[in-house]
Amino acid sequence: MKKFLHFLLLLCAVVFTMGSNVSCEKEAPQPEPALPALSVADAQAERLPVNTSAFFFVTLSEKSTQNVSVAYRLKAGTAQINTDFLDKTGSITIPAGQLSVSLEVVVIGSDLRQPNSDFSIELFQPTGCKLTDSVAVCTLINENGTRLPTNNAGYSTPQTYPDYTLVWADEFDGNALQTSSWNYEIGNGSNGWGNNEHQYYTSNPKNVFVSEGNLIIEARRERIETFPYTSARLTTKGKREFQFGRIDIRAKLPKGKGVWPALWMLGANISQVGWPRCGEIDIMELIGHEPNKVHGTLHWNGTNGATHQGGSKTLASGDFSDRFHVFSILWQEDTISWYVDDALFYSMSRANFGEAVYPFNAPQFFLFNVAVGGNWPGYPDESTVLPQRMFVDYIRIFQ
Repeated sequence: MKKFLHFLLLLCAVVFTMGSNVSCEKEAPQPEPALPALSVADAQAERLPVNTSAFFFVTLSEKSTQNVSVAYRLKAGTAQINTDFLDKTGSITIPAGQLSVSLEVVVIGSDLRQPNSDFSIELFQPTGCKLTDSVAVCTLINENGTRLPTNNAGYSTPQTYPDYTLVWADEFDGNALQTSSWNYEIGNGSNGWGNNEHQYYTSNPKNVFVSEGNLIIEARRERIETFPYTSARLTTKGKREFQFGRIDIRAKLPKGKGVWPALWMLGANISQVGWPRCGEIDIMELIGHEPNKVHGTLHWNGTNGATHQGGSKTLASGDFSDRFHVFSILWQEDTISWYVDDALFYSMSRANFGEAVYPFNAPQFFLFNVAVGGNWPGYPDESTVLPQRMFVDYIRIFQ
């Protein structure tokens, strides 16, 4: 019996020893520390006439106890290497204990107004981290440039006429609107300037500027307050007002459903008598879904309230956005005649007014604008391409 007990004790000791060894052999290895995630964010930079910088921000998900690095390269998109931005390659290091660093890219200066463009950065070969978002895009904002060349082809008229004297002209030379002659009208007026128009007029160089001998009014898809579009409306009220003469305006027009450019006049007494008693002379209007057709119209207060009458001119080929045309009126006492490229297309005289008051023998001022939407042209749809621009080469008044 003693021998049996001794055997059992010896067996238990052996089993205990073996169990301890087995337990040591099965111990799990310690896990490697998790690597922080590395990402790069999209960027944007406004293009200016001088070189500027765009910055990509490279960020870790958490701080690391060691330096983290990654290689990078730039790739062209619609923006081109060494034309729109300077090429750059290398590596980025985020020091231990720091979450992010920025990478500067030189954006080459330009004042050219053009569509926005983009390029990208790609990260690769990470050390001490793992990549999540390894590609980011930088958008270059080019659409606010102040220089906009355009083809100057088209019809022109002379700077002198027999028996006439040039009494005022604006050739839109230089690089700024002459505020000694022009006013900016701001906002959406009353009830969309009386026509349920959807644009907000501004004095911002985004919407109105002078470039290479042209006044440019640009309508944009851009929200201000509750209005989904911006544009510009200029007047000469109180600064340049005229009574009679030959008026020539050389312009190239925008187009598209809901786009409504106009070159027109209002009676200088509008603040005293209101519209339509002051009289309105529309030298040129175009509704954008009929880009080959312009209208010349008179508005006045008839015997039964506001009334209007006018004519139109349709091009035999092409449309009014293709080339410059000259829109003219010959404004004489009791008679007004409309011309496109010196071709008469409509006339109206006081005899057409019957018993209504004829308001067009009194001084008027000019208005240039590009409306978006309204009762007459309707409203933009998916076919409408914006921005749209009206280029005005000159306005000349001869008496």
